Amino acid sequence: MRKAIINNNIRRLRFFANEMTQQELADNTGVSRQTIVAIENGKYFPTLELAFRIAHTFKVPLDEVFTFELAPEPEKKTTKK
Repeated sequence: MRKAIINNNIRRLRFFANEMTQQELADNTGVSRQTIVAIENGKYFPTLELAFRIAHTFKVPLDEVFTFELAPEPEKKTTKK
């Protein structure tokens, strides 16, 4: 199975939301600031509900907050005959 690559634009969205702090976003979505930090840094992937809460906070569609793509297929090794 190909690896999923999930990126987010939370930092950019916070910037355009009048420099919303991580704590403000955490308060608006009901999680800790550490959770927001982990999501922004790609260390943690939010639940679907939290992802929608984040998008709702910024009043944007979910795909403006998170992007998803599959990593390229690894090259198959060929055996020499």
